[in-house]
Amino acid sequence: MSVSTQRDTERAALAKERRELAEDPEGELDELTDYYRGSGLADELARDVAVALTERDALAAHAQTELGIDPEALTNPWEAALASAAAFTLGALVPLLAVLLPPESWRLSVTVVAVVAALSLSGWAGARMGGAGPARAVGRNVAGGLLAMAVTYSGGVLLDHFTG
Repeated sequence: MSVSTQRDTERAALAKERRELAEDPEGELDELTDYYRGSGLADELARDVAVALTERDALAAHAQTELGIDPEALTNPWEAALASAAAFTLGALVPLLAVLLPPESWRLSVTVVAVVAALSLSGWAGARMGGAGPARAVGRNVAGGLLAMAVTYSGGVLLDHFTG
């Protein structure tokens, strides 16, 4: 749903930009020129770049420069949903196998170690893909995961105590 909302927001921003281009093309060209000037281009070069990009595809030039949106590649909620489903399924396999495979006396410790390893790996991979340092991402993933496991385990123990 959040991805659908993001796509709706992108569409609304593009519609507004389309309207502004239709109502005030010269003002929009000045706005694009100012952006490139602010990015460090000389006045004449900034204007030449703005004119050339506007002549090629005014909406794309303004959307990408002002909004950071590629009108040809809007966020796809179905792709995001499938990616999330795959990630959750794969992520659930680690604790499931850690609970099912070892002997009962080892299950808790094997599960905690396996999940911490998986959380560390996913935090590291996410940081690498995003170009960030891995320490914070790994720490955040592991801390959040350990907290979630503690709450879930405690809930299970309490439920077992009151029902068993």
